[in-house]
Amino acid sequence: MHRSRLVGILIDTPAAQAGAAADFWSAALGVPARPAPGEEEFTVLAGAIPDLLTVIQAVDDAPRYHVDIETDDLAAEVARLTALGAEPVAQWQEAHTLRAPGGHLLCVIPVHSDPETFDRSARTWP
Repeated sequence: MHRSRLVGILIDTPAAQAGAAADFWSAALGVPARPAPGEEEFTVLAGAIPDLLTVIQAVDDAPRYHVDIETDDLAAEVARLTALGAEPVAQWQEAHTLRAPGGHLLCVIPVHSDPETFDRSARTWP
């Protein structure tokens, strides 16, 4: 058995426009935009959605949105989602990028939230 939960919504933005996108979304949502320590491609919009990470991600691709699912067992969660029809796209460090039916991207990542939040909101899978 393993557990997972939706942990974040990422606003993928071409790198050259990431600063302007962070300024816009910060003002639009009324929350501060803060660089993620040690991860320069991420700007966190702290508190935009309670218990959900909202992030501007600088990418070398077209603008889009994607979601992150955090899990306590990467291999089991990737297997579960591929059995449901997702297709592997790439892997970067411990993040597995998948394409869901319909074409939307999602990433499966190790647990990043605090343990209390994960325990409270994660679903358990066989």
